[in-house]
Amino acid sequence: MCGIAGFLAPTSLGEDARATLEQMTKRIVHRGPDDAGHWLDQDAGVALGHRRLAIIDLSLAGHQPMTSHSGRYVIVYNGEIYNYREIRIDLEAIGTGTNWRGHSDTEVLLAAIDHWGVEETLVRLNGMFAFALWDRKERHLYLARDRLGEKPLYYGQSGNIFLFGSELKALTAHPIFRGEVDREALALYLFMRHKYIPSPWSIWKGIRKLLPAHYLVVRDGGRQVGELKCYWNFATVAEKGAGDPLPDDPDLEDRLDKVLREAVASRMKADVPLGVLLSGGIDSSTVAALMQAQSSRPVKTFSIGFDEESHNEAFHARAVAAHLGTDHTELYVSPEHALAVVTDLPTYWDEPFADSSQIPTYLVCEMARQHVTVSLTGDGGDELFGGYKRYVLAMRLWRYLNLFPERARRLLAELGRSPAFAAVMDAMTRLLPPSRRHLALGTHLPKVSQLLMATSQEDLYRKLLSHWKYPSNVVLAAVEPEILLTELALFDRSLPFPDFRQKMMYVDTLTYLPDDILVKVDRASMAVSLEARVPFLDHRVVEFAWRVPVNRKFRRGKGKQILRDILHRYVPRSLVDRPKMGFRVPIESWLRGPFKDWAEDLLDERRLREGGFFDPVPVRRLWKQHLEGRGRWHSHLWAILMFQAWWEKQRAVK
Repeated sequence: MCGIAGFLAPTSLGEDARATLEQMTKRIVHRGPDDAGHWLDQDAGVALGHRRLAIIDLSLAGHQPMTSHSGRYVIVYNGEIYNYREIRIDLEAIGTGTNWRGHSDTEVLLAAIDHWGVEETLVRLNGMFAFALWDRKERHLYLARDRLGEKPLYYGQSGNIFLFGSELKALTAHPIFRGEVDREALALYLFMRHKYIPSPWSIWKGIRKLLPAHYLVVRDGGRQVGELKCYWNFATVAEKGAGDPLPDDPDLEDRLDKVLREAVASRMKADVPLGVLLSGGIDSSTVAALMQAQSSRPVKTFSIGFDEESHNEAFHARAVAAHLGTDHTELYVSPEHALAVVTDLPTYWDEPFADSSQIPTYLVCEMARQHVTVSLTGDGGDELFGGYKRYVLAMRLWRYLNLFPERARRLLAELGRSPAFAAVMDAMTRLLPPSRRHLALGTHLPKVSQLLMATSQEDLYRKLLSHWKYPSNVVLAAVEPEILLTELALFDRSLPFPDFRQKMMYVDTLTYLPDDILVKVDRASMAVSLEARVPFLDHRVVEFAWRVPVNRKFRRGKGKQILRDILHRYVPRSLVDRPKMGFRVPIESWLRGPFKDWAEDLLDERRLREGGFFDPVPVRRLWKQHLEGRGRWHSHLWAILMFQAWWEKQRAVK
């Protein structure tokens, strides 16, 4: 795992270009503390920088930037190609690449591009990656990203310079960068239920995220940025798989077990110690079980716990680890420890990001890094096999809503939105003890009223996913964005899936997975120089999962049934068959307790006004209601807090 950065100028580079490039890579030293490399072509106006976390071939033969044997290509690359040995054998069989300098996957990647070209090579790769490739012959810069978006890549124009990098902080290190907050992106950030900035936006105007499974070509010294080209179409994979499901027979479990075993085994290849992040849930327990089944010694497992029982899965993870016989390490996190981490989150994430599970994710990565350099995770299982509760909930809600005529639902929704009814509910809520007020109907009326007005399955899911209903009422000078490439617009195309749950899983795989889950895992792990590998996102697993019949994923109100059946081969049902908890932290109570002073400082009315991004009136109203227990506004407030904390860091850097 590594970090990349660089730039392309329309004219020859100046004398300070190397110093600038070194400053850009210095900003991402956490992604690669083992080595640094810089390559510049003054006349061509190109600069490529690299930070290395050595995983495969720890020798200098793996140093980057690396030039191909032909001399035509120069690459900076972040990630792992799990099938690089097979590709190397293929190249040797056709008489290419026999004079290897080492055994790194980077060298194989270059040789493959030299022989097959960029797009055909991308199709052959099984891995997680983002790379920048300079074609010295054509003077073209290629940017490419893996199929599911495990590794990040930002790019864009600032002045007359084309910039790119693994993290935004690398781009902002260039002296020409003049960052302006994109208020359209900020409005989207508040609108999304999961509180992230969706692709292709970034928080900075003019800077974009390269979409997963895409590449682009930059020509003419950065003045001509080509159209995005897709080399693996998930829509085609999902539609083809759903339209041609596998037979529902006893062999199905065996076939999936085999595919998963191969995905896990390929991600166990490393020249450094490795382990697995174990929450005790279905997905991570399955990965741990398959690792241990293929290991000659105890696998190292790591988990995080909280004193709040409602948020603690550590004892479940401990029980699974004991049964599997792993070498298990756990850490219980206090609110004080978590608060100490929160102040650094904006530095790690680099743009506003408000999935509060970022806290335990960072902490478990920090703990794991003390023992290993690589950790496998269970991410991706929910999107592929139907693990989120909202899939079942939305399906049930739609059925219930259809029992009532539209006119009746409209009347109920209008009643729920009426000031008089809200006042009555508010008065009743005040009669409850503070610890129980969040359970009152009045606290849920706004969302309930929205859901009652759903006119279709797609509209219902939109309303479930929305956060601030009208973010432009909160973000000053914001315009409601044209949401063309976000999860809320994907439903606007006719999705050829017969089951509502398939539609939701499809949308989440294209949006929530790469923009929230994988961003969270990448930034948390890379902040401590830990490589995180995700077996469920092996494209062979993804393609197989979409051919699994829906009835094998959902049963009796639960998702991931086929995964559960496989896991029960390795772990007793009693240890893992329980309601999904998720990797959550008690933010709601922490904001009223140990986080209160920190939050009050960031939500100070004068600070909000001086910042010029948010209208203080609605923000302060929600903060007051939350402190009094008259509303469950912790998610809304956490999004504001994470932006405020991020903005404070940006001002400090400037």
